[in-house]
Amino acid sequence: MAVYRIRILPKEFEFDAEEGETLLHAAERAGIRLPSSCRNGTCRTCLCGSDGGRVRYLVEWPGLSFDERQAHDVLPCVAMAETDITLIAPAARKLP
Repeated sequence: MAVYRIRILPKEFEFDAEEGETLLHAAERAGIRLPSSCRNGTCRTCLCGSDGGRVRYLVEWPGLSFDERQAHDVLPCVAMAETDITLIAPAARKLP
């Protein structure tokens, strides 16, 4: 099973995500809270920028516009890493 390194900026958090695991779940497992609400790719609460690493989605049409996809924005609640990736998530924080 593949494991990908996930980095969160600007906080400099890092954790691993297993193949087939959403970025949101991997972050929570690592003790990092990313903003989230619906967990199904529609509310956009978890929207993050990225460095362009590859992800695939659990749902066919996540709530991203064409321009957001071109900008490499990511919805971590339904995104699974296919490469190492850096997410830009200023609201991320360590869980107590």
